[in-house]
Amino acid sequence: MKKPSAPLMLLLALLVSFNAISQPVLNSLPTATATIYLDFNGHDVNNAYWNGGVPFTCATSGLNDTQITEIFNRVSEDYRPFNINITTELSKFLAAPLSTRIRIVITPTSSWFNGVGGVAFTGSFKWGDDTPAFVFCDRLGPNSPKMVAECCSHESGHTVGLSHQSKYDGTCNLTATYNDGAGTGVNAWAPIMGNSYYRNMSGWNNGPTPYGCTNMQDNLSIITTQNGFSFRPDDFSNDININPGTLPLTGTNVDGIITTNTDKDAFTFNLATNSILHIEVKPFSAVTNYLGANLDVKLSLYNASKVLIRTYDPAAMMNVEIDTVLNTGSYYMLIDGAGNSNVGDYGSLGSYTISVNKGVILPIHNILLTGRLDQNKHHLKWTIVADEPVKNIEVQLSEDGVHFTSLNTVNNAATSLSYAPFKTIDLFYRIKVTSILNQSAFSNTIQLKAALANTKMFKVSTFINNKMTIKAAENYQYLVSNIGGNMIAKGNGQPGFNEVDMSRYPGGIYVLQLLSNNEKQTERIIKQ
Repeated sequence: MKKPSAPLMLLLALLVSFNAISQPVLNSLPTATATIYLDFNGHDVNNAYWNGGVPFTCATSGLNDTQITEIFNRVSEDYRPFNINITTELSKFLAAPLSTRIRIVITPTSSWFNGVGGVAFTGSFKWGDDTPAFVFCDRLGPNSPKMVAECCSHESGHTVGLSHQSKYDGTCNLTATYNDGAGTGVNAWAPIMGNSYYRNMSGWNNGPTPYGCTNMQDNLSIITTQNGFSFRPDDFSNDININPGTLPLTGTNVDGIITTNTDKDAFTFNLATNSILHIEVKPFSAVTNYLGANLDVKLSLYNASKVLIRTYDPAAMMNVEIDTVLNTGSYYMLIDGAGNSNVGDYGSLGSYTISVNKGVILPIHNILLTGRLDQNKHHLKWTIVADEPVKNIEVQLSEDGVHFTSLNTVNNAATSLSYAPFKTIDLFYRIKVTSILNQSAFSNTIQLKAALANTKMFKVSTFINNKMTIKAAENYQYLVSNIGGNMIAKGNGQPGFNEVDMSRYPGGIYVLQLLSNNEKQTERIIKQ
Protein backbone atom coordinates (compact mmCIF):
# COMPACT_ATOMS: atom_id res chain seq x y z
CA MET A 1 0.00 0.00 0.00
CA LYS A 2 2.62 2.46 -1.12
CA LYS A 3 2.29 5.40 -3.41
CA PRO A 4 4.59 7.23 -5.80
CA SER A 5 5.24 10.92 -5.40
CA ALA A 6 2.72 13.20 -7.05
CA PRO A 7 4.10 14.91 -10.21
CA LEU A 8 4.38 18.67 -10.21
CA MET A 9 2.69 18.98 -13.58
CA LEU A 10 -0.35 17.06 -14.68
CA LEU A 11 -1.24 16.10 -18.21
CA LEU A 12 -4.75 15.26 -19.25
CA ALA A 13 -5.24 11.50 -19.03
CA LEU A 14 -7.69 9.61 -21.21
CA LEU A 15 -9.36 6.82 -19.24
CA VAL A 16 -11.63 4.50 -21.15
CA SER A 17 -14.13 2.41 -19.22
CA PHE A 18 -13.84 -1.30 -19.79
CA ASN A 19 -17.00 -3.06 -18.61
CA ALA A 20 -16.54 -6.75 -19.26
CA ILE A 21 -18.86 -7.93 -16.50
CA SER A 22 -21.59 -6.53 -14.33
CA GLN A 23 -21.08 -5.95 -10.64
CA PRO A 24 -23.66 -5.38 -7.86
CA VAL A 25 -25.05 -1.83 -8.00
CA LEU A 26 -24.36 -0.39 -4.54
CA ASN A 27 -24.34 3.17 -3.18
CA SER A 28 -23.59 4.29 0.37
CA LEU A 29 -24.91 7.87 0.00
CA PRO A 30 -26.36 8.38 -3.50
CA THR A 31 -27.33 12.02 -2.81
CA ALA A 32 -23.69 13.02 -2.20
CA THR A 33 -21.74 14.78 -4.95
CA ALA A 34 -18.26 13.55 -4.00
CA THR A 35 -17.73 9.95 -5.15
CA ILE A 36 -15.36 7.04 -4.73
CA TYR A 37 -16.00 4.43 -7.42
CA LEU A 38 -14.97 0.83 -6.62
CA ASP A 39 -14.40 -0.63 -10.08
CA PHE A 40 -14.36 -4.44 -10.14
CA ASN A 41 -15.19 -4.67 -13.85
CA GLY A 42 -11.77 -4.22 -15.42
CA HIS A 43 -10.44 -1.03 -16.97
CA ASP A 44 -8.36 0.22 -19.90
CA VAL A 45 -5.73 2.65 -18.61
CA ASN A 46 -4.15 5.30 -20.83
CA ASN A 47 -2.45 7.68 -18.47
CA ALA A 48 0.76 9.67 -18.59
CA TYR A 49 1.68 8.80 -15.00
CA TRP A 50 0.98 5.07 -14.74
CA ASN A 51 3.14 2.36 -16.28
CA GLY A 52 5.51 4.93 -17.76
CA GLY A 53 2.68 6.25 -19.93
CA VAL A 54 2.28 2.92 -21.76
CA PRO A 55 -1.44 1.99 -22.06
CA PHE A 56 -2.47 -1.27 -20.43
CA THR A 57 -5.63 -3.20 -19.58
CA CYS A 58 -6.63 -4.21 -16.05
CA ALA A 59 -8.49 -7.52 -15.87
CA THR A 60 -11.75 -7.87 -13.99
CA SER A 61 -11.34 -8.61 -10.30
CA GLY A 62 -12.72 -12.13 -10.44
CA LEU A 63 -14.51 -11.51 -7.13
CA ASN A 64 -18.06 -12.79 -6.70
CA ASP A 65 -21.08 -10.72 -5.66
CA THR A 66 -20.80 -11.72 -1.99
CA GLN A 67 -17.15 -10.68 -1.82
CA ILE A 68 -17.83 -7.41 -3.67
CA THR A 69 -20.70 -6.59 -1.31
CA GLU A 70 -18.54 -7.19 1.77
CA ILE A 71 -15.76 -5.00 0.37
CA PHE A 72 -18.28 -2.26 -0.44
CA ASN A 73 -19.77 -2.48 3.09
CA ARG A 74 -16.36 -2.23 4.75
CA VAL A 75 -15.19 0.73 2.67
CA SER A 76 -18.56 2.46 3.07
CA GLU A 77 -18.29 2.21 6.84
CA ASP A 78 -14.80 3.71 6.77
CA TYR A 79 -16.19 6.73 4.88
CA ARG A 80 -19.56 6.79 6.70
CA PRO A 81 -18.82 10.00 8.64
CA PHE A 82 -18.31 11.99 5.43
CA ASN A 83 -20.62 13.48 2.82
CA ILE A 84 -19.31 11.17 0.09
CA ASN A 85 -20.82 8.30 -1.90
CA ILE A 86 -19.01 4.97 -2.11
CA THR A 87 -20.39 3.33 -5.23
CA THR A 88 -20.01 0.39 -7.59
CA GLU A 89 -22.21 2.16 -10.17
CA LEU A 90 -20.30 3.62 -13.12
CA SER A 91 -23.04 6.14 -13.98
CA LYS A 92 -22.80 7.65 -10.47
CA PHE A 93 -19.06 8.09 -10.92
CA LEU A 94 -19.41 9.67 -14.36
CA ALA A 95 -22.10 12.06 -13.08
CA ALA A 96 -19.89 13.36 -10.27
CA PRO A 97 -17.74 16.47 -10.88
CA LEU A 98 -14.25 15.68 -12.17
CA SER A 99 -12.63 17.46 -9.24
CA THR A 100 -14.44 15.42 -6.56
CA ARG A 101 -14.24 11.84 -7.73
CA ILE A 102 -11.80 8.94 -7.89
CA ARG A 103 -11.85 5.49 -9.47
CA ILE A 104 -10.29 2.62 -7.48
CA VAL A 105 -9.55 -0.23 -9.89
CA ILE A 106 -9.63 -3.61 -8.11
CA THR A 107 -7.71 -6.00 -10.35
CA PRO A 108 -5.33 -8.98 -10.43
CA THR A 109 -3.30 -7.15 -13.10
CA SER A 110 -0.38 -6.32 -10.86
CA SER A 111 2.84 -7.22 -12.68
CA TRP A 112 3.33 -3.64 -13.89
CA PHE A 113 3.82 -2.36 -10.30
CA ASN A 114 5.77 -4.68 -8.02
CA GLY A 115 5.85 -5.23 -4.30
CA VAL A 116 2.67 -3.55 -3.02
CA GLY A 117 -1.01 -4.32 -2.46
CA GLY A 118 -2.13 -1.10 -4.07
CA VAL A 119 -0.94 2.25 -5.39
CA ALA A 120 -2.30 5.80 -5.62
CA PHE A 121 -1.18 9.40 -6.15
CA THR A 122 -1.52 11.59 -3.07
CA GLY A 123 -4.18 14.25 -3.62
CA SER A 124 -5.40 12.85 -6.96
CA PHE A 125 -9.04 12.93 -5.84
CA LYS A 126 -9.22 16.61 -6.79
CA TRP A 127 -6.93 16.63 -9.82
CA GLY A 128 -9.87 16.62 -12.21
CA ASP A 129 -8.38 14.28 -14.84
CA ASP A 130 -9.68 10.86 -13.66
CA THR A 131 -6.25 9.48 -12.77
CA PRO A 132 -7.22 6.19 -11.07
CA ALA A 133 -5.80 4.35 -8.09
CA PHE A 134 -5.28 0.58 -8.00
CA VAL A 135 -5.80 -2.31 -5.58
CA PHE A 136 -4.16 -5.61 -6.53
CA CYS A 137 -6.54 -8.27 -5.26
CA ASP A 138 -4.25 -11.14 -6.34
CA ARG A 139 -1.73 -10.01 -3.69
CA LEU A 140 -4.27 -9.59 -0.90
CA GLY A 141 -5.12 -12.99 0.48
CA PRO A 142 -5.46 -13.49 -2.47
CA ASN A 143 -8.96 -12.05 -2.93
CA SER A 144 -9.58 -11.64 0.80
CA PRO A 145 -12.57 -9.25 1.12
CA LYS A 146 -11.17 -7.90 4.40
CA MET A 147 -7.73 -7.17 2.96
CA VAL A 148 -9.03 -5.82 -0.35
CA ALA A 149 -11.40 -3.48 1.52
CA GLU A 150 -8.65 -2.21 3.83
CA CYS A 151 -6.46 -1.53 0.80
CA CYS A 152 -9.31 0.28 -1.00
CA SER A 153 -9.80 2.59 1.98
CA HIS A 154 -6.05 3.07 2.35
CA GLU A 155 -5.39 3.93 -1.31
CA SER A 156 -8.44 6.21 -1.53
CA GLY A 157 -7.11 7.81 1.67
CA HIS A 158 -3.97 8.72 -0.26
CA THR A 159 -6.08 10.26 -3.02
CA VAL A 160 -7.78 12.57 -0.50
CA GLY A 161 -4.41 13.82 0.72
CA LEU A 162 -3.23 11.43 3.42
CA SER A 163 0.26 10.03 4.00
CA HIS A 164 1.07 6.83 5.87
CA GLN A 165 0.70 6.60 9.64
CA SER A 166 3.78 5.24 11.36
CA LYS A 167 4.83 3.90 14.74
CA TYR A 168 7.67 5.20 16.96
CA ASP A 169 9.16 4.07 20.25
CA GLY A 170 9.54 6.20 23.36
CA THR A 171 12.75 7.76 22.13
CA CYS A 172 11.32 8.77 18.74
CA ASN A 173 12.88 5.93 16.75
CA LEU A 174 10.80 4.72 13.81
CA THR A 175 9.70 1.13 14.53
CA ALA A 176 7.15 0.67 11.71
CA THR A 177 6.50 2.76 8.61
CA TYR A 178 3.00 1.27 8.58
CA ASN A 179 1.51 1.46 12.08
CA ASP A 180 0.00 -1.99 12.70
CA GLY A 181 -2.04 -0.87 15.69
CA ALA A 182 -2.66 -2.83 18.87
CA GLY A 183 -4.86 -5.38 20.58
CA THR A 184 -6.57 -8.66 19.86
CA GLY A 185 -10.13 -9.69 19.19
CA VAL A 186 -13.05 -7.66 17.96
CA ASN A 187 -11.83 -4.26 19.23
CA ALA A 188 -8.24 -4.67 18.08
CA TRP A 189 -7.38 -1.45 16.24
CA ALA A 190 -5.08 -0.14 13.51
CA PRO A 191 -5.10 3.08 11.49
CA ILE A 192 -6.48 2.90 7.95
CA MET A 193 -3.34 4.68 6.72
CA GLY A 194 -1.11 2.17 8.49
CA ASN A 195 -1.33 -1.61 8.22
CA SER A 196 -4.92 -2.51 9.09
CA TYR A 197 -5.06 -5.92 7.39
CA TYR A 198 -4.88 -7.86 10.64
CA ARG A 199 -7.00 -5.78 13.06
CA ASN A 200 -10.78 -5.73 13.08
CA MET A 201 -11.38 -2.13 14.08
CA SER A 202 -9.68 0.19 11.59
CA GLY A 203 -10.14 3.94 11.66
CA TRP A 204 -8.93 7.41 10.81
CA ASN A 205 -6.15 8.63 13.04
CA ASN A 206 -4.37 11.70 14.34
CA GLY A 207 -0.82 10.40 14.60
CA PRO A 208 2.73 10.55 13.28
CA THR A 209 3.85 9.95 9.70
CA PRO A 210 7.11 8.44 8.39
CA TYR A 211 8.53 11.97 8.30
CA GLY A 212 9.05 12.19 12.07
CA CYS A 213 7.43 11.35 15.39
CA THR A 214 6.31 14.96 15.82
CA ASN A 215 4.98 15.23 12.26
CA MET A 216 1.35 14.61 13.19
CA GLN A 217 -1.34 14.00 10.56
CA ASP A 218 -4.94 14.85 11.46
CA ASN A 219 -6.81 12.58 9.03
CA LEU A 220 -10.29 13.98 9.67
CA SER A 221 -9.24 17.61 9.23
CA ILE A 222 -7.39 16.89 5.98
CA ILE A 223 -10.20 14.82 4.47
CA THR A 224 -12.94 17.34 5.29
CA THR A 225 -11.15 20.59 4.41
CA GLN A 226 -9.10 19.82 1.29
CA ASN A 227 -11.36 17.79 -1.01
CA GLY A 228 -14.60 19.69 -1.60
CA PHE A 229 -16.69 17.73 0.92
CA SER A 230 -17.03 17.65 4.69
CA PHE A 231 -18.80 15.58 7.33
CA ARG A 232 -22.33 14.33 6.83
CA PRO A 233 -25.05 16.50 8.32
CA ASP A 234 -25.71 15.51 11.92
CA ASP A 235 -28.70 13.14 12.15
CA PHE A 236 -29.65 13.61 15.83
CA SER A 237 -29.30 16.31 18.46
CA ASN A 238 -26.14 16.23 20.56
CA ASP A 239 -27.94 17.39 23.70
CA ILE A 240 -30.65 15.65 25.74
CA ASN A 241 -32.00 19.14 26.52
CA ILE A 242 -32.52 20.11 22.87
CA ASN A 243 -34.90 18.09 20.67
CA PRO A 244 -33.67 14.57 21.44
CA GLY A 245 -34.85 11.83 19.09
CA THR A 246 -37.80 9.73 20.22
CA LEU A 247 -36.90 6.09 20.88
CA PRO A 248 -39.83 3.75 20.14
CA LEU A 249 -40.52 0.91 22.56
CA THR A 250 -42.30 -1.21 19.99
CA GLY A 251 -39.32 -3.23 18.74
CA THR A 252 -38.66 -0.82 15.84
CA ASN A 253 -34.95 -0.25 15.31
CA VAL A 254 -33.41 3.22 15.09
CA ASP A 255 -30.30 3.79 12.96
CA GLY A 256 -27.78 6.55 13.54
CA ILE A 257 -24.25 7.70 12.70
CA ILE A 258 -21.55 9.16 14.92
CA THR A 259 -19.81 11.48 12.45
CA THR A 260 -17.19 13.31 14.53
CA ASN A 261 -15.36 12.68 17.79
CA THR A 262 -17.48 15.38 19.43
CA ASP A 263 -20.77 14.05 18.04
CA LYS A 264 -23.30 12.48 20.41
CA ASP A 265 -26.80 11.32 19.54
CA ALA A 266 -29.52 12.10 22.08
CA PHE A 267 -32.76 10.13 22.54
CA THR A 268 -35.68 10.01 24.92
CA PHE A 269 -38.35 7.46 25.81
CA ASN A 270 -41.24 7.32 28.22
CA LEU A 271 -42.51 4.43 30.36
CA ALA A 272 -46.17 4.46 31.38
CA THR A 273 -45.59 1.62 33.88
CA ASN A 274 -42.66 0.02 35.64
CA SER A 275 -41.00 -2.01 32.88
CA ILE A 276 -38.36 -4.59 32.09
CA LEU A 277 -36.22 -3.36 29.21
CA HIS A 278 -33.64 -4.97 26.99
CA ILE A 279 -31.68 -2.24 25.14
CA GLU A 280 -28.96 -3.02 22.64
CA VAL A 281 -26.83 -0.64 20.59
CA LYS A 282 -24.93 -2.45 17.85
CA PRO A 283 -22.23 -0.91 15.67
CA PHE A 284 -22.31 -1.74 11.98
CA SER A 285 -21.12 -5.22 10.94
CA ALA A 286 -19.80 -5.85 7.44
CA VAL A 287 -20.55 -9.53 7.94
CA THR A 288 -21.31 -10.81 11.47
CA ASN A 289 -20.15 -10.25 15.05
CA TYR A 290 -19.12 -6.62 14.43
CA LEU A 291 -16.52 -7.49 11.82
CA GLY A 292 -15.66 -4.30 9.97
CA ALA A 293 -17.09 -2.07 12.70
CA ASN A 294 -15.31 1.24 13.38
CA LEU A 295 -17.54 2.51 16.18
CA ASP A 296 -16.97 1.37 19.76
CA VAL A 297 -20.28 2.29 21.36
CA LYS A 298 -20.77 4.07 24.68
CA LEU A 299 -24.26 4.62 26.12
CA SER A 300 -25.17 7.04 28.92
CA LEU A 301 -28.60 6.68 30.58
CA TYR A 302 -30.30 9.60 32.36
CA ASN A 303 -33.47 9.86 34.45
CA ALA A 304 -36.36 12.34 34.06
CA SER A 305 -34.36 15.00 35.91
CA LYS A 306 -31.54 14.46 33.38
CA VAL A 307 -29.25 13.12 36.06
CA LEU A 308 -26.86 10.42 34.89
CA ILE A 309 -27.94 6.98 36.08
CA ARG A 310 -25.14 4.94 34.53
CA THR A 311 -22.65 4.84 31.68
CA TYR A 312 -22.34 1.58 29.75
CA ASP A 313 -19.00 1.10 27.99
CA PRO A 314 -17.87 -2.57 28.14
CA ALA A 315 -14.10 -2.82 27.75
CA ALA A 316 -13.93 -5.98 25.63
CA MET A 317 -16.99 -5.37 23.43
CA MET A 318 -17.92 -2.84 20.75
CA ASN A 319 -21.67 -3.06 21.41
CA VAL A 320 -23.70 -2.18 24.48
CA GLU A 321 -26.37 -4.50 25.85
CA ILE A 322 -28.54 -3.59 28.84
CA ASP A 323 -31.07 -5.67 30.78
CA THR A 324 -32.71 -3.49 33.40
CA VAL A 325 -35.92 -2.68 35.28
CA LEU A 326 -36.99 0.97 35.15
CA ASN A 327 -39.76 2.76 36.99
CA THR A 328 -42.51 4.79 35.36
CA GLY A 329 -41.26 8.04 33.88
CA SER A 330 -39.17 9.67 31.19
CA TYR A 331 -35.61 8.70 30.38
CA TYR A 332 -32.82 10.01 28.14
CA MET A 333 -29.91 8.35 26.36
CA LEU A 334 -26.71 9.60 24.76
CA ILE A 335 -24.92 7.44 22.19
CA ASP A 336 -21.23 8.22 21.72
CA GLY A 337 -18.10 6.78 20.14
CA ALA A 338 -15.73 5.56 22.84
CA GLY A 339 -12.09 4.70 23.00
CA ASN A 340 -10.80 1.46 24.47
CA SER A 341 -7.52 -0.04 25.66
CA ASN A 342 -6.21 -0.04 22.06
CA VAL A 343 -7.22 3.41 20.81
CA GLY A 344 -8.75 6.73 21.84
CA ASP A 345 -12.09 8.03 20.64
CA TYR A 346 -10.69 10.15 17.76
CA GLY A 347 -11.60 7.63 15.05
CA SER A 348 -14.38 5.76 16.88
CA LEU A 349 -16.91 6.82 14.27
CA GLY A 350 -19.56 5.08 12.20
CA SER A 351 -23.08 3.77 12.09
CA TYR A 352 -25.12 1.91 14.70
CA THR A 353 -28.55 0.42 15.36
CA ILE A 354 -30.59 0.75 18.56
CA SER A 355 -33.12 -1.94 19.43
CA VAL A 356 -35.39 -1.87 22.48
CA ASN A 357 -37.56 -4.73 23.69
CA LYS A 358 -39.97 -3.95 26.47
CA GLY A 359 -40.77 -6.75 28.85
CA VAL A 360 -38.04 -9.05 27.50
CA ILE A 361 -34.74 -9.94 29.12
CA LEU A 362 -32.35 -12.16 27.22
CA PRO A 363 -32.01 -15.51 28.97
CA ILE A 364 -28.20 -15.49 28.69
CA HIS A 365 -26.76 -12.74 30.87
CA ASN A 366 -23.06 -13.46 31.07
CA ILE A 367 -20.44 -15.89 29.72
CA LEU A 368 -16.96 -15.70 31.21
CA LEU A 369 -14.16 -17.66 29.52
CA THR A 370 -10.71 -18.27 31.03
CA GLY A 371 -7.83 -20.46 29.88
CA ARG A 372 -4.28 -21.59 30.48
CA LEU A 373 -1.45 -23.47 28.76
CA ASP A 374 -0.29 -26.63 30.52
CA GLN A 375 1.86 -29.44 29.08
CA ASN A 376 1.27 -28.41 25.48
CA LYS A 377 -2.50 -28.29 25.96
CA HIS A 378 -4.87 -25.35 26.08
CA HIS A 379 -7.26 -25.78 29.00
CA LEU A 380 -10.46 -23.72 28.69
CA LYS A 381 -12.97 -23.09 31.46
CA TRP A 382 -16.18 -21.08 31.43
CA THR A 383 -19.15 -20.02 33.51
CA ILE A 384 -22.59 -19.19 32.13
CA VAL A 385 -25.27 -17.10 33.84
CA ALA A 386 -28.64 -17.75 32.18
CA ASP A 387 -32.31 -17.77 33.12
CA GLU A 388 -33.24 -20.49 30.61
CA PRO A 389 -31.60 -23.88 30.02
CA VAL A 390 -28.69 -23.91 27.60
CA LYS A 391 -29.28 -25.91 24.43
CA ASN A 392 -25.88 -25.70 22.81
CA ILE A 393 -22.28 -24.71 23.69
CA GLU A 394 -19.87 -24.21 20.82
CA VAL A 395 -16.16 -23.62 21.41
CA GLN A 396 -14.73 -21.44 18.63
CA LEU A 397 -11.12 -20.99 17.54
CA SER A 398 -9.26 -18.25 15.65
CA GLU A 399 -5.69 -17.64 14.53
CA ASP A 400 -6.12 -13.84 14.21
CA GLY A 401 -8.75 -13.00 16.84
CA VAL A 402 -11.22 -11.90 14.17
CA HIS A 403 -12.21 -14.87 12.02
CA PHE A 404 -13.48 -17.76 14.16
CA THR A 405 -14.30 -21.35 13.25
CA SER A 406 -16.00 -24.05 15.28
CA LEU A 407 -13.56 -26.16 17.29
CA ASN A 408 -16.03 -28.37 19.13
CA THR A 409 -19.64 -28.56 20.28
CA VAL A 410 -19.80 -29.83 23.85
CA ASN A 411 -22.48 -31.08 26.21
CA ASN A 412 -24.76 -28.29 27.42
CA ALA A 413 -23.66 -28.99 31.00
CA ALA A 414 -19.94 -28.84 30.19
CA THR A 415 -17.82 -26.15 31.84
CA SER A 416 -14.39 -26.94 30.41
CA LEU A 417 -12.46 -28.29 27.43
CA SER A 418 -8.83 -29.27 26.90
CA TYR A 419 -7.33 -29.04 23.44
CA ALA A 420 -3.90 -29.94 22.06
CA PRO A 421 -3.29 -27.50 19.18
CA PHE A 422 -1.88 -28.82 15.93
CA LYS A 423 -0.04 -25.55 15.27
CA THR A 424 2.57 -23.96 17.51
CA ILE A 425 1.12 -20.43 17.26
CA ASP A 426 -0.85 -18.18 19.61
CA LEU A 427 -4.57 -18.95 19.36
CA PHE A 428 -7.79 -17.14 20.27
CA TYR A 429 -10.87 -18.76 21.80
CA ARG A 430 -14.45 -17.77 22.56
CA ILE A 431 -17.67 -19.57 23.51
CA LYS A 432 -20.99 -19.31 21.68
CA VAL A 433 -23.95 -20.26 23.88
CA THR A 434 -27.46 -20.85 22.54
CA SER A 435 -30.49 -21.11 24.84
CA ILE A 436 -33.53 -23.32 24.30
CA LEU A 437 -35.22 -20.16 22.99
CA ASN A 438 -32.62 -20.12 20.18
CA GLN A 439 -31.06 -16.88 21.42
CA SER A 440 -27.27 -16.86 21.20
CA ALA A 441 -24.56 -14.92 22.98
CA PHE A 442 -20.76 -14.91 22.88
CA SER A 443 -18.22 -14.94 25.67
CA ASN A 444 -15.19 -12.71 25.93
CA THR A 445 -12.27 -13.61 23.65
CA ILE A 446 -9.06 -14.93 25.21
CA GLN A 447 -5.61 -15.50 23.73
CA LEU A 448 -3.45 -18.43 24.75
CA LYS A 449 0.23 -18.70 23.96
CA ALA A 450 1.55 -21.25 21.50
CA ALA A 451 2.06 -24.78 22.73
CA LEU A 452 5.71 -25.70 22.87
CA ALA A 453 7.06 -27.69 19.96
CA ASN A 454 7.39 -31.37 20.77
CA THR A 455 11.19 -31.46 20.88
CA LYS A 456 13.11 -34.45 22.24
CA MET A 457 16.10 -34.40 24.55
CA PHE A 458 17.80 -37.14 22.54
CA LYS A 459 18.17 -37.72 18.82
CA VAL A 460 18.65 -41.39 17.96
CA SER A 461 19.33 -43.34 14.77
CA THR A 462 16.47 -45.85 14.78
CA PHE A 463 17.50 -47.80 11.65
CA ILE A 464 21.05 -49.17 12.12
CA ASN A 465 23.58 -51.65 10.81
CA ASN A 466 26.34 -52.10 13.42
CA LYS A 467 26.36 -48.86 15.41
CA MET A 468 23.61 -46.91 17.11
CA THR A 469 24.19 -43.13 17.35
CA ILE A 470 22.81 -40.95 20.11
CA LYS A 471 23.01 -37.15 20.20
CA ALA A 472 22.32 -35.85 23.72
CA ALA A 473 21.90 -32.47 25.35
CA GLU A 474 23.20 -33.65 28.75
CA ASN A 475 24.67 -36.65 30.61
CA TYR A 476 22.50 -39.77 30.49
CA GLN A 477 22.19 -43.50 31.05
CA TYR A 478 20.96 -46.01 28.51
CA LEU A 479 19.45 -49.52 28.57
CA VAL A 480 19.02 -51.73 25.51
CA SER A 481 16.53 -54.62 25.61
CA ASN A 482 15.58 -57.21 23.04
CA ILE A 483 12.01 -57.71 21.83
CA GLY A 484 11.44 -60.19 24.68
CA GLY A 485 12.23 -57.54 27.28
CA ASN A 486 15.64 -58.90 28.29
CA MET A 487 18.35 -56.31 28.87
CA ILE A 488 21.35 -56.89 26.61
CA ALA A 489 23.37 -53.70 27.13
CA LYS A 490 23.65 -50.65 29.36
CA GLY A 491 25.98 -47.75 29.82
CA ASN A 492 26.47 -44.01 30.21
CA GLY A 493 26.68 -41.20 27.69
CA GLN A 494 27.82 -37.59 27.59
CA PRO A 495 26.48 -34.42 25.96
CA GLY A 496 27.11 -34.45 22.24
CA PHE A 497 27.61 -37.34 19.80
CA ASN A 498 27.75 -40.93 21.17
CA GLU A 499 27.89 -44.40 19.62
CA VAL A 500 26.76 -47.78 20.93
CA ASP A 501 28.26 -50.89 19.27
CA MET A 502 25.48 -53.28 18.20
CA SER A 503 27.59 -55.42 15.81
CA ARG A 504 27.50 -58.54 18.01
CA TYR A 505 23.72 -58.66 18.14
CA PRO A 506 21.54 -60.24 15.42
CA GLY A 507 19.20 -58.25 13.23
CA GLY A 508 15.80 -57.49 14.69
CA ILE A 509 13.90 -55.04 16.88
CA TYR A 510 15.36 -53.62 20.11
CA VAL A 511 14.11 -51.14 22.69
CA LEU A 512 16.37 -48.31 23.82
CA GLN A 513 15.64 -46.43 27.08
CA LEU A 514 17.42 -43.14 27.72
CA LEU A 515 17.36 -41.50 31.15
CA SER A 516 18.64 -38.09 32.24
CA ASN A 517 17.92 -35.81 35.18
CA ASN A 518 15.14 -34.12 33.25
CA GLU A 519 13.66 -36.64 30.88
CA LYS A 520 13.02 -40.26 30.04
CA GLN A 521 12.81 -41.23 26.39
CA THR A 522 12.10 -44.59 24.75
CA GLU A 523 12.92 -45.45 21.15
CA ARG A 524 12.39 -48.53 18.98
CA ILE A 525 15.59 -49.59 17.18
CA ILE A 526 15.58 -51.73 14.03
CA LYS A 527 18.89 -53.49 13.27
CA GLN A 528 19.19 -54.65 9.67
